[in-house]
Amino acid sequence: MSICRIAVLASGRGSNLQAIVDAIAAGRLQAEIVGVFSDRPDATALERVAADRRWGHAPKEFSDRAAYEQALGDALAASAPDWIVCAGYMRILGADFVQRFNGRLVNIHPSLLPLHKGLHTHARALEAGDSEHGASVHLVVPELDAGAVLAQARVPVLAGDDAQTLAERVLAVEHPLLIATLELLCAGRLAEREGQPTFDGHPLFSPLALDSAGNLNR
Repeated sequence: MSICRIAVLASGRGSNLQAIVDAIAAGRLQAEIVGVFSDRPDATALERVAADRRWGHAPKEFSDRAAYEQALGDALAASAPDWIVCAGYMRILGADFVQRFNGRLVNIHPSLLPLHKGLHTHARALEAGDSEHGASVHLVVPELDAGAVLAQARVPVLAGDDAQTLAERVLAVEHPLLIATLELLCAGRLAEREGQPTFDGHPLFSPLALDSAGNLNR
């Protein structure tokens, strides 16, 4: 099996990135991190990879958003990734950028999409009275958090939860969800064909579900 080339976009501490690094080191994920790209030059995520695989530049260093995304896209393309993972990347990507890497961009989002797109998902799940919450891995499209959902992990919302305790419970399933999804993507079992996700060559019409053993199932 060839080694899957993964690029990661991150804005913060990079806990999901570290989960990928650990899975590679453990031999679970047949992949390599070919670059970590951030809109924050001081992001902790950048420190999790070698210096020659870091790209950290603030958008204000460029004349406008288009110039920033052109530079980011050129740096990404130079790393020749098979998959680009948005893992805590806090900027909305423009339509031209998304189209440039169409079918290779995935994002992990802390809600059960299509519920609670955008920010503050844990507080919003509590305000809505949801009985379940969780995380989703989805394809990136120009519309925010609107791409086809590939896989999800669910957690219960418990009496007495606040946004912090719920966030911690979701984070505990985010990491195994991301790794299990990347395993299938890198193996070619989970793919995208003209906007339609497929699993083992068949159309995927509902997200794969993470079980208690950390495996994804229909």
